[in-house]
Amino acid sequence: MHMENTENLSLAERAYRCLRNEILYGDLMPGDRLRASELQDRFNLGLTPIREALMRLSSENLVEVDPNRGSRVSDASITELTDLMATRREIEKLCLTSAMTHGDTAWEGEIVAALHRLSRTPLPSSKNDRDAATQWELQHRSFHFALVSACKEKWLLKFWNTLTDHSERYRKYRLLQHIEQPAQAQVRNVSEEHQALMDAVLRRDIASATNLMQEHLNATEKSVARLLRQIPSSTKEAS
Repeated sequence: MHMENTENLSLAERAYRCLRNEILYGDLMPGDRLRASELQDRFNLGLTPIREALMRLSSENLVEVDPNRGSRVSDASITELTDLMATRREIEKLCLTSAMTHGDTAWEGEIVAALHRLSRTPLPSSKNDRDAATQWELQHRSFHFALVSACKEKWLLKFWNTLTDHSERYRKYRLLQHIEQPAQAQVRNVSEEHQALMDAVLRRDIASATNLMQEHLNATEKSVARLLRQIPSSTKEAS
């Protein structure tokens, strides 16, 4: 899969970014075991930077470290998804309102450019097309960040980024299932949703834009929850 250029980073930082990218966009799924020796071979890095990366990701709740059982990618559960998305909707509403109040023409231009890039990025053609999935997710996140980037409250944006990180590892369930299980993935026309969101934001129609965003996030949550219910109970909380 595609990875960012990490040549000029420290070994610990490189290990952290590579592993984090795999958890959010790549092959590592919730509940997967993280054996340090296998990660060394996978990323061609030493044991010390791998261990440092695992501890750092543990502090972000992306990895669970158990002294007796080892490390694994944090589990997915419908309970967590519901809590996560409810919190994200509240934070997103605050960020979007602030951005629409303070944003300038440069901000508007970046939104238009971000949606254009997203519209030109193909969806994965199969469940195994991880590189395409990664590229689409990165452009999708770029568009959503463009919408809120003019928010003046920096702590709100930090919370937005943290919540979005955790949303990404749930979203990839849906993205990678949209080809093989369209009914279960509840495929919808997200391009139209994104266009409507952008139009409302550029009109500075706060009520319409925030309502559209709530509906957009609600729809994603429902489709991901439906897919989670089909995953064996060993990788998720029973529902």
